[in-house]
Amino acid sequence: MTLKQKIYNYFLQALQEKIRRLQTVLIELKEIGSNETKSTAGDKHETALAMLQIEQANIHSQLNDLFEKKAVMKKINPDVISTTVINGSLVSTNRGYLFLSIASGKAIIEGVSVTALSSRSPLGARLMGLSTGGRAEVQNTAYIIESIT
Repeated sequence: MTLKQKIYNYFLQALQEKIRRLQTVLIELKEIGSNETKSTAGDKHETALAMLQIEQANIHSQLNDLFEKKAVMKKINPDVISTTVINGSLVSTNRGYLFLSIASGKAIIEGVSVTALSSRSPLGARLMGLSTGGRAEVQNTAYIIESIT
């Protein structure tokens, strides 16, 4: 398995784990809500139910965002290698490795520090379409492409 495939798998698994955790929280909130409806009545009860509904709505929003990110990841084929930066490229720069996929932060994989960033982020957008030797600048910081896989 190539480094790029390992990086892809790492970020996809991390995303799936976040989805699983939020789904578990949502199930727990629904159980709490069904137990609340059987408990006391009055203003305190109504406030507790409203708070649960707000929390459920927040979780649903987070899940929708994660499902969108997962859809973006599923469109990436980690076996594809391009001579220009495309979504799914692993880009080695003078400032480290960048994985153009979803905004997912940094990770150390096989001893290599990799930042997963969206192609819609300021840096990602500037890198798209560039080839080896290309230069992208964000906030007075230059990123020079050393290789693309």
